[in-house]
Amino acid sequence: MSISVIIPTWNRAARLANALQSVFAQTLPATEVIVVDDGSSDDTRTLVRSQFRDARYIYQQNRGVSSARNTGIQAASGDWIALLDSDDRWLPDKLAQQCEQLRDRPEYKICHSDEIWIRNGRRVNPMKKHAKYGGHIFRQCLPLCAISPSAVMIQRELFNEVGLFDERLPACEDYDLWLRICARHPVLYIDKPLITKAGGHSDQLSRHYWGMDRFRIHALENILASNTLDAANHAAALATLLEKLAIVIKGAIKHGNHELASRYREKQQRYRQQTSRPPGCSA
Repeated sequence: MSISVIIPTWNRAARLANALQSVFAQTLPATEVIVVDDGSSDDTRTLVRSQFRDARYIYQQNRGVSSARNTGIQAASGDWIALLDSDDRWLPDKLAQQCEQLRDRPEYKICHSDEIWIRNGRRVNPMKKHAKYGGHIFRQCLPLCAISPSAVMIQRELFNEVGLFDERLPACEDYDLWLRICARHPVLYIDKPLITKAGGHSDQLSRHYWGMDRFRIHALENILASNTLDAANHAAALATLLEKLAIVIKGAIKHGNHELASRYREKQQRYRQQTSRPPGCSA
């Protein structure tokens, strides 16, 4: 198996060093390691070129994490893509474990694992809603992002089928991709932690945007319009969309954004009408 590791980064040189060290410490080496610098103004370039000369460095003007990942995927030569966020780290046998499992289960095109959570330097236990699953997990992907990008390995050809990351989304871009993949394919899950996820720092995307469910609504509308869902998954996605619309409307009112609340109420009314008829039927 040829594996391309894609690490998008933006002004995270110190954390990036730890991420890269975890990649080059793998018991099964990757075929190539690609760092996509999304317009950093710190010493990211110097770090990679001086300390990690075996990594391929690509610089682009700042266009966001989705664009950076897509740039790396398009430049990659491997049959499999392994993503790693620059603030996370892999355990030493991450790639070896996934490759072993995928060789034994060739019907799978995507694999992920459990994870260790670190918040502000301390290990914390994920809540029940963050539990990981394998198999046909489309419905488990609906409430929240059910797969961590840093834990995933994806067969390259899968992107030709479902598309790359949606660059219109400033956040929840991974949620959107997992919906598109899991609507079509089962997921291989390794029930042991193979990554360490870091959180609590100020540059996390989730701290930059109010109302993250706005981006999940965008993703849900897209998957509902894709004609790839069976009746049961369509109904589940529609129910989740209505729940998230209600949450955003309530939040918009709380923040005094009545124009946004009105716009989402119109969506809410339109989608409520769809619950009374099967998918594919006209109004």
